[in-house]
Amino acid sequence: MALPPPAAVAEYSDASDQHWMAKALRIAARAAVRDDEVPVGCVIVHGDRLIAAGANRNISAKDPTAHAEVVALRRAGRKLDNHRLIGTTLYVTLEPCAMCAMAMIHARVGRVVYGAHDPKTGADGSVFDLLQSPRHNHRLAVRAGVGADQAAALLRQYFGAKRAAARAR
Repeated sequence: MALPPPAAVAEYSDASDQHWMAKALRIAARAAVRDDEVPVGCVIVHGDRLIAAGANRNISAKDPTAHAEVVALRRAGRKLDNHRLIGTTLYVTLEPCAMCAMAMIHARVGRVVYGAHDPKTGADGSVFDLLQSPRHNHRLAVRAGVGADQAAALLRQYFGAKRAAARAR
Protein backbone atom coordinates (compact mmCIF):
# COMPACT_ATOMS: atom_id res chain seq x y z
CA MET A 1 0.00 0.00 0.00
CA ALA A 2 1.48 3.34 -1.05
CA LEU A 3 1.49 6.13 1.47
CA PRO A 4 0.51 9.65 0.49
CA PRO A 5 3.32 12.13 -0.02
CA PRO A 6 4.60 14.13 2.97
CA ALA A 7 2.35 16.91 4.24
CA ALA A 8 2.50 20.00 2.09
CA VAL A 9 5.06 22.52 3.22
CA ALA A 10 5.83 25.96 1.91
CA GLU A 11 8.24 26.13 -1.00
CA TYR A 12 11.76 27.01 0.08
CA SER A 13 14.60 28.26 -2.03
CA ASP A 14 18.25 27.58 -1.41
CA ALA A 15 18.57 31.15 -0.11
CA SER A 16 15.75 30.53 2.37
CA ASP A 17 17.31 27.28 3.56
CA GLN A 18 20.66 29.04 3.97
CA HIS A 19 19.00 31.85 5.93
CA TRP A 20 17.28 29.56 8.43
CA MET A 21 20.32 27.30 8.78
CA ALA A 22 22.45 30.36 9.56
CA LYS A 23 20.11 31.06 12.48
CA ALA A 24 20.44 27.47 13.69
CA LEU A 25 24.24 27.72 13.43
CA ARG A 26 24.25 30.90 15.54
CA ILE A 27 22.16 29.14 18.19
CA ALA A 28 24.57 26.19 18.16
CA ALA A 29 27.62 28.43 18.55
CA ARG A 30 25.99 30.31 21.42
CA ALA A 31 25.13 27.02 23.20
CA ALA A 32 28.76 25.93 23.09
CA VAL A 33 30.15 29.23 24.35
CA ARG A 34 27.47 30.31 26.82
CA ASP A 35 26.29 26.97 28.17
CA ASP A 36 29.17 24.57 27.41
CA GLU A 37 26.71 22.35 25.54
CA VAL A 38 27.47 20.30 22.42
CA PRO A 39 26.90 22.85 19.65
CA VAL A 40 23.70 21.75 17.96
CA GLY A 41 21.07 24.34 17.11
CA CYS A 42 17.58 24.05 15.69
CA VAL A 43 14.85 26.34 14.37
CA ILE A 44 11.34 25.44 13.27
CA VAL A 45 9.62 27.51 10.62
CA HIS A 46 5.95 27.62 9.65
CA GLY A 47 5.52 29.32 6.29
CA ASP A 48 8.06 32.12 6.42
CA ARG A 49 7.77 32.61 10.19
CA LEU A 50 10.10 31.34 12.88
CA ILE A 51 7.94 29.61 15.50
CA ALA A 52 10.53 27.93 17.73
CA ALA A 53 14.22 27.50 18.36
CA GLY A 54 16.31 25.30 20.57
CA ALA A 55 19.83 24.29 21.42
CA ASN A 56 21.17 21.20 23.11
CA ARG A 57 20.33 21.35 26.83
CA ASN A 58 21.31 17.79 27.89
CA ILE A 59 24.14 18.85 30.17
CA SER A 60 22.62 21.94 31.77
CA ALA A 61 19.14 20.41 32.17
CA LYS A 62 20.55 17.02 33.20
CA ASP A 63 18.05 15.61 30.71
CA PRO A 64 19.13 13.01 28.12
CA THR A 65 16.15 13.94 25.93
CA ALA A 66 16.97 17.66 25.77
CA HIS A 67 18.43 17.57 22.27
CA ALA A 68 18.08 20.76 20.24
CA GLU A 69 15.33 19.24 18.12
CA VAL A 70 13.26 18.06 21.09
CA VAL A 71 13.62 21.44 22.81
CA ALA A 72 12.42 23.18 19.64
CA LEU A 73 9.61 20.66 18.99
CA ARG A 74 8.24 21.22 22.50
CA ARG A 75 8.31 24.98 22.02
CA ALA A 76 6.68 24.73 18.58
CA GLY A 77 3.88 22.56 19.98
CA ARG A 78 3.15 25.16 22.62
CA LYS A 79 3.33 27.98 20.06
CA LEU A 80 0.92 26.25 17.67
CA ASP A 81 -1.13 24.84 20.56
CA ASN A 82 -0.96 21.43 18.92
CA HIS A 83 1.15 18.29 19.14
CA ARG A 84 1.05 18.04 15.34
CA LEU A 85 3.41 20.39 13.52
CA ILE A 86 1.99 19.89 10.05
CA GLY A 87 3.44 22.18 7.40
CA THR A 88 6.56 23.04 9.38
CA THR A 89 10.21 22.83 8.38
CA LEU A 90 12.78 21.93 11.01
CA TYR A 91 16.36 23.13 10.48
CA VAL A 92 19.06 21.49 12.58
CA THR A 93 22.83 21.72 12.37
CA LEU A 94 23.47 17.98 12.83
CA GLU A 95 21.78 14.92 11.33
CA PRO A 96 19.05 13.90 13.78
CA CYS A 97 19.51 10.86 16.01
CA ALA A 98 16.91 8.09 16.22
CA MET A 99 15.10 9.72 19.16
CA CYS A 100 14.81 13.07 17.42
CA ALA A 101 13.90 11.53 14.06
CA MET A 102 11.02 9.62 15.63
CA ALA A 103 9.86 12.72 17.52
CA MET A 104 9.72 14.58 14.17
CA ILE A 105 7.77 11.74 12.59
CA HIS A 106 5.28 11.62 15.47
CA ALA A 107 4.91 15.41 15.33
CA ARG A 108 4.23 15.22 11.58
CA VAL A 109 6.94 17.75 10.71
CA GLY A 110 6.74 18.31 6.96
CA ARG A 111 10.37 18.86 6.10
CA VAL A 112 13.79 18.54 7.74
CA VAL A 113 16.91 20.38 6.62
CA TYR A 114 20.15 19.47 8.37
CA GLY A 115 23.80 20.35 8.17
CA ALA A 116 26.52 17.86 9.08
CA HIS A 117 26.11 14.11 8.84
CA ASP A 118 26.49 12.19 12.11
CA PRO A 119 28.46 8.97 11.46
CA LYS A 120 27.91 7.74 15.03
CA THR A 121 24.18 8.21 15.64
CA GLY A 122 22.63 9.75 12.50
CA ALA A 123 19.16 8.55 11.55
CA ASP A 124 18.99 9.74 7.94
CA GLY A 125 21.20 7.06 6.50
CA SER A 126 24.46 7.50 8.41
CA VAL A 127 23.64 4.75 10.94
CA PHE A 128 19.86 4.35 10.71
CA ASP A 129 17.45 5.39 7.98
CA LEU A 130 14.39 6.49 9.92
CA LEU A 131 13.40 9.83 8.43
CA GLN A 132 12.44 8.42 5.06
CA SER A 133 11.60 4.84 5.95
CA PRO A 134 8.55 3.48 4.11
CA ARG A 135 7.60 1.62 7.30
CA HIS A 136 6.29 4.78 8.96
CA ASN A 137 2.85 6.25 8.48
CA HIS A 138 4.45 9.67 7.94
CA ARG A 139 7.49 10.53 5.90
CA LEU A 140 9.31 13.83 5.83
CA ALA A 141 10.96 15.60 2.96
CA VAL A 142 14.68 15.82 3.79
CA ARG A 143 17.51 18.02 2.58
CA ALA A 144 20.97 17.25 3.92
CA GLY A 145 24.24 19.17 3.87
CA VAL A 146 23.04 22.77 4.23
CA GLY A 147 25.72 24.54 6.30
CA ALA A 148 27.51 21.21 6.79
CA ASP A 149 31.02 22.67 6.80
CA GLN A 150 30.18 25.30 9.42
CA ALA A 151 28.29 22.79 11.58
CA ALA A 152 31.14 20.26 11.42
CA ALA A 153 33.66 22.98 12.28
CA LEU A 154 31.68 23.97 15.39
CA LEU A 155 31.62 20.35 16.55
CA ARG A 156 35.34 19.79 15.85
CA GLN A 157 36.23 22.97 17.72
CA TYR A 158 34.06 22.06 20.72
CA PHE A 159 35.31 18.49 21.07
CA GLY A 160 38.90 19.52 20.31
CA ALA A 161 38.79 22.00 23.19
CA LYS A 162 37.32 19.31 25.47
CA ARG A 163 40.10 16.87 24.58
CA ALA A 164 42.77 19.54 25.06
CA ALA A 165 41.38 20.46 28.47
CA ALA A 166 41.34 16.79 29.51
CA ARG A 167 44.99 16.36 28.44
CA ALA A 168 45.98 19.47 30.40
CA ARG A 169 44.66 18.00 33.66
